[in-house]
Amino acid sequence: MSEHTENAKVFKAFSDENRLRILELLRSGEKCACKLLDDLQITQPTLSHHMRLLCEAGVVKGRREGKWVHYSIDPAGAADAVELLRQQMTLLPFCEAEKDDRCCCEEEE
Repeated sequence: MSEHTENAKVFKAFSDENRLRILELLRSGEKCACKLLDDLQITQPTLSHHMRLLCEAGVVKGRREGKWVHYSIDPAGAADAVELLRQQMTLLPFCEAEKDDRCCCEEEE
């Protein structure tokens, strides 16, 4: 997969109200899926969908215990997401962003 495809997974993980609520709940520590279901009042298939996207993005990790999965924020994945956002939002001088040796606004001689 391309870097852009992988990066899009992270932004997709943050682009849903329920996933943001899940992340808010996980900020206080690991939670069992049963607790997340109770707090969010969503169905188990819906929770599974959201958790799959969060886990694929690398910001959440799951640990199976019996029939339930316990979820927590993955510190390394969270740090990667913060760095990705920082990189995407850091402005470059226009000329540095161009691949060409000269700025597009410079006149040719």
